[in-house]
Amino acid sequence: MHQEPIATLHFTNENVGEVLEFLKRTRVELRTLRKVHVWPDRLRVFDVNGDCFEVTGVGYVDENIRPILDAVHTSYKPESIHNDFAGEYKEFMTGKRHPWAEDRVM
Repeated sequence: MHQEPIATLHFTNENVGEVLEFLKRTRVELRTLRKVHVWPDRLRVFDVNGDCFEVTGVGYVDENIRPILDAVHTSYKPESIHNDFAGEYKEFMTGKRHPWAEDRVM
């Protein structure tokens, strides 16, 4: 049971900035983000109510997927995100948090 996306963007010209702007604009239309489904050629971001938006033309096989997943605070292993997968899609939870002062050098 998959719901049709509220909004869709087709990723072209390797322009990650365009996707990040799309995510920022459409983010206000959803409730708290819950999960991300990533296919080899697209991804969908779902909220707690099951509503979603979609980006086509980029998937887990692409280098550009990492900044997109980071933009929606997805919990995933960067070193294995590009690995082949036998299932229909990879599913990740959102809500990744960074520890306080993680970026400071002691």
